[in-house]
Amino acid sequence: FVGILVICCSKALPNSSKPNIIIYLADDLGWKDIGFNNAKVVKTPNMDKLASEGMVINKAFVASPACAPSRAALLTGLMPARNGAENNHTYPKEGINLLTKKLQQNGYKIYAFGKVAHGKMNKECGFDFYHKQLINLEENIREFVCNKGINGPVCIIIGDQRPHVPWNEKIIYNPDKVDLPEYFIDTQETREHRAKYYSDITGFDKSLGNILEFLDGELGENTITIMSSDHGAQWPFGKWNLYDDGIRTPLVVKWPNKIKANSTSNAMVSWIDILPTILDITGSGVFDNIDGRSFLKVLEGEKINFRSEIYTTHTGDGVFNIYPIRSIRTKRYKYIRNLLPNCYHTNHSDLLKKVRAGAYWNSWYESSKQNIKSENLILNYHIRPKEEFYDLLKDPNEQNNLIKSKYLSKEIIKL
Repeated sequence: FVGILVICCSKALPNSSKPNIIIYLADDLGWKDIGFNNAKVVKTPNMDKLASEGMVINKAFVASPACAPSRAALLTGLMPARNGAENNHTYPKEGINLLTKKLQQNGYKIYAFGKVAHGKMNKECGFDFYHKQLINLEENIREFVCNKGINGPVCIIIGDQRPHVPWNEKIIYNPDKVDLPEYFIDTQETREHRAKYYSDITGFDKSLGNILEFLDGELGENTITIMSSDHGAQWPFGKWNLYDDGIRTPLVVKWPNKIKANSTSNAMVSWIDILPTILDITGSGVFDNIDGRSFLKVLEGEKINFRSEIYTTHTGDGVFNIYPIRSIRTKRYKYIRNLLPNCYHTNHSDLLKKVRAGAYWNSWYESSKQNIKSENLILNYHIRPKEEFYDLLKDPNEQNNLIKSKYLSKEIIKL
C-alpha cells in the first residue's frame, strides 16, 4: 500500500510566486517525546527526517493547553481571552478574522483533513474541501488528490487524532523498557499506558512520513511544511497545565531553498505567531490588532531573539476541569498563578480513569498508601499554591517552587 501511496497522481503544480502550504498537526503530542528532541525510547524517524530538512523552533509554545482554545488561537492569531474561545469546547466570537479566509482572499484553495479546528469551527473556517474522518488520513488525502486534482496555490491542513487518548490497544514497545519522567509513579500499569502512548506516536509518525512523501511529489519544492502539536500529552502535569509539559510544543518549518536545512532556533515563538507568519510569507496582507506577529526573520536565520516572554492561559474543560491558571514564561523563568488555589486540581484523566487513558491512576493511589514519595507527588498534583515560580535553567522539570524563597531577588521580580 505504501508503495502505491507515494506514486504521483497528477502533474506537479506549476511554479508560482505563492508557495503551497502544508500544516500538519498532532493531537496531544508531548514535545519531549520525539527523536529530534532527544527522546530515548520512542522512535520517530519521519519527524526526525522532516527536522533535518527544515528548522526546529526549540522554544515553541501554545496559547492554551486544551484542544479548542489552542486551535482557535492558531487560526485567529489571537489569545483565547480576545478571540472568545477560552474554555475547551468553546469557539471564537462571530466576526473574528480567520487564517483560512485571508488565504482564500489571496487566491488559495484550502483543503482540510481530520481534526483541524474544534466542532463547528471547522464549518466557520470555510474550507474549500473538508474530510472530517479522523482515521484513514493517508487514503482520504490520496483519493482526493487523485480524483479531484489540485490547482495552486493550495493550503492543505491535516489533523491527526494521535496520540490523543484512548491510546491504541496494540503496542509495539516493551512496557518494561519505556522511560518515565521523574515525577511519575513507576507502576506496571503506568508503563503499559506509556507503551501504548509511544505506539500511537510511532503510528502518527509513519502516517506523516507517507503523506508528506506523497504530497512532496504533488506540490513541488515551493511548499512550506509546518508540523506541530496542539499542546502536551494527557499525562499528569501535562495537558491542561501550564508547566512546559503542557504548553511547550514541537514546531518544525520546512521550505526548500528558503529555510536552511537541519537548522534550529532558540527564539521563543507562540502558536498565535503562526498566522501572521504565513500571511507574511504568502503576501496575503495582515490583520490589524492581533496578538501574533511574524517570525519570518527567525526562519530566515536573521533574528535570534523574537519574544522576550510567553503568555499562556488555561480556563477550564467542562465539569471535569474547573481550575483556571495563568502563566508568563521567559527564557529562564516561569511564573504561574492558580486562580482557585483552594480548590482541588483534577481533570478527566484522574477522575474517569478510563482504560487506555487514565486507568493507571488506580495504581498511583494504591502506591500512595504505602509510599510517602508517591503520596507527596499526588498531593502536589491535586493541591496547588496560589503562586509558583521556577528557574527553568536549574529546574527544567519545574519541581522546586521558589515563590517563597530568598532566591527571588528584586531583579527577578521585575517579571
